[in-house]
Amino acid sequence: MTTPIYDTVLHGGTLLDGSATPGYQADIGIQAGRIAAIAPAGSLHGQQQHDASGWIISPGFIDVHAHDDQQAVSAPAMQAKLTQGVTTVVVGNCGISLVPWVADRTPPAPLNLIGSQADYCYPTVAAYAAAVDAAGPTVNIGLLVGHSTLRVNVLDDPAQAASAAQVEQMQALLEEGMQSGALGFSSGLFYPTSKIAGNDEVIALAKVAARHGGVYTSHIRDEYAGVIDSIHEACDAGEAAGLQVVLSHHKCAGPANWGRSNESLACVTERRRRHPVGLDAYPYTAGSTTLNPDYVDGKIKVLVSWSEPHPEHNGRDLAEVAAEWGVDQKEAARRLSPAGGIYFQMHEDDVRRILAYPHTMIGSDGLPRDAHPHPRLWGAFPRVLGHYCREEKLFHLPEAIRRMTTLSADTFGLRRRGRLQVGCAADLVVFSPAHIRDTATFADPKQPAQGIHQVWVNGVLSVIDGVLTGQRGGRMLRRQQERFDEGQP
Repeated sequence: MTTPIYDTVLHGGTLLDGSATPGYQADIGIQAGRIAAIAPAGSLHGQQQHDASGWIISPGFIDVHAHDDQQAVSAPAMQAKLTQGVTTVVVGNCGISLVPWVADRTPPAPLNLIGSQADYCYPTVAAYAAAVDAAGPTVNIGLLVGHSTLRVNVLDDPAQAASAAQVEQMQALLEEGMQSGALGFSSGLFYPTSKIAGNDEVIALAKVAARHGGVYTSHIRDEYAGVIDSIHEACDAGEAAGLQVVLSHHKCAGPANWGRSNESLACVTERRRRHPVGLDAYPYTAGSTTLNPDYVDGKIKVLVSWSEPHPEHNGRDLAEVAAEWGVDQKEAARRLSPAGGIYFQMHEDDVRRILAYPHTMIGSDGLPRDAHPHPRLWGAFPRVLGHYCREEKLFHLPEAIRRMTTLSADTFGLRRRGRLQVGCAADLVVFSPAHIRDTATFADPKQPAQGIHQVWVNGVLSVIDGVLTGQRGGRMLRRQQERFDEGQP
């Protein structure tokens, strides 16, 4: 019998397969971008051989909460994601997607977080997917269609209520998106572009995603005093439409709400008894979005992540800028706008409790267009593995990997991703559990992780010891093509 010769073999690594079970030593054979064999260490042969003994091999990390819509086309190296072991990103979160809209005006906040007027040039998801495939990013791209983008497309003023005819127009746009492979529908009812919309509008759109097996993710209406009511609103929409709900970047924001994660997670647990509900979170006590004077209260620290009229203040403390100008922080925020802000609005105890919740996936929520971004853009996943897993012992390593891989893949219908299994995509991370750590800080945020030896995307070796190889193996993920049945090629 002829011994198979695979394209590539990783020899003798300790495999954490995404199931939260203990690791085991084995070889992985890669053929045509997929995992073709998993066998006892030393038993496989390949045209290329890589010694992985002493390293952990896990599925590539899936960033379920990303805003890399434009980066996938304009900056396809995707260094910030790839160097932390991320091999797939889900874009279009918080109701903000680059598609479908051919912009006829300057994008209003929050759409300006991910692109300029020139960037909003895709009338359909099919057009955007073709652009991603042409660009050839280093990581895989999955897309959610954003509620705010649909509203801006259809309404001249998205602060106004939509008519029944306009809702039908949005449904038609979303229908095209789902037929073209989108993973689902996202909302951001917190933002002015969608705040006027009632849950009836959300449900009408979520039903379109549900017909195609998609998910509904929600940046809920209020993460402050109204967090519980807002969780129920999102869950009501998902239950009425009949699809999985994901609560985006779950938090209890503002000092008045610190400690309420016990209450919010109990609410999620109660709703899960009736309907599938998950959530994602990032491992920091600060969030980042547009700089809004209404959320500048002088009680929490705020950093300026970007400012269109005053870029000289990027990265600075808002309080210092206000003092220099002789105004209060709200007025400083007005003068800096359009701008972005980093808000230190969560308590560490809540962050830990939410991360430890068994149904929490990891998402960076990074904003790559920010001049001085939140460090989560570069460090979210190694921070979970290094700080919260190894140092704080919040969960054991196999469980941490599950929250970045299998749990995420199953939630978003990416059955060919997120697991070490024959037939699945060869998206792999080879790393040291003793050394993996984030180095990005709020002062110096654009820093790659340490402790990651190799990153493979669809069988393409894309990172070696923190350095990009220049090979780009990512592609657009279309929901219909990511289904997986045992024995399917």
